[in-house]
Amino acid sequence: MKIHQAEALILEVSDLAEADRIVTFLTREEGKVRGVARGAKRRFSRFAGELQPLAKARIGWVEKEGRDLVRISAVELVRPVKVLQLELEGILLGATIAEQVALFAQEGEPAEVLYRLLDATIEALEAGRDRDLVARYFESWLLRTAGIFPPPVECPSCGRDFAGGAALLASGEGLVCRDCARTAHGGAPVSAAAVAFWRRIGRENIEAMAADPPSPAVLAEVASAIGRIRRHFLQHEVRSLTVMERTLAGLER
Repeated sequence: MKIHQAEALILEVSDLAEADRIVTFLTREEGKVRGVARGAKRRFSRFAGELQPLAKARIGWVEKEGRDLVRISAVELVRPVKVLQLELEGILLGATIAEQVALFAQEGEPAEVLYRLLDATIEALEAGRDRDLVARYFESWLLRTAGIFPPPVECPSCGRDFAGGAALLASGEGLVCRDCARTAHGGAPVSAAAVAFWRRIGRENIEAMAADPPSPAVLAEVASAIGRIRRHFLQHEVRSLTVMERTLAGLER
């Protein structure tokens, strides 16, 4: 039996049986952890009000050999989520961010970079930064930390610089120069402005990007390209992204 305690970011809380909840959370030291909070659904539970998705908390847990789920023994809220919970769009966006981290994070492996990325993303959203910008920054860095989408410096096929733009392979595997895309029988053009966005995130944090943000058109282009790359890697769409798109589209009718 191992006893742990660490600062964590809560990713998901779901019901288990009549009184318990399953909690998925991210730590720097142990990566993704899934555990049971016994009695968390009861009215006067010690966990009441503490298990909030995307909140930062100090969590204690007990790990037993051979068990898939740890037993959560203590939760102390450090930073609650407030702004994202004020309206539906914020709640839906928060769910997409949490699910993407849960999909890419590994159990039992340190996740320092991913933890810092998620922490900074939540802080920026809670501070009221442009949601499209923050989401594109987060999604791009998430794929970069996973080794799926390296910084777009030059064409991996011929070595040509991407400064004048690039192309996303039809398969969604990644970027190549436009000449190589034609050789590979297709690819969607990617503007120089989108390439510049991906280069900027390597040297600027979210606050710096917010001070001089890209246009909505560039952010939309980045979202489309990142979505295709992510779907190619996962072989499916992120469920909460589909829910958010359908829900918001329904509200606009």
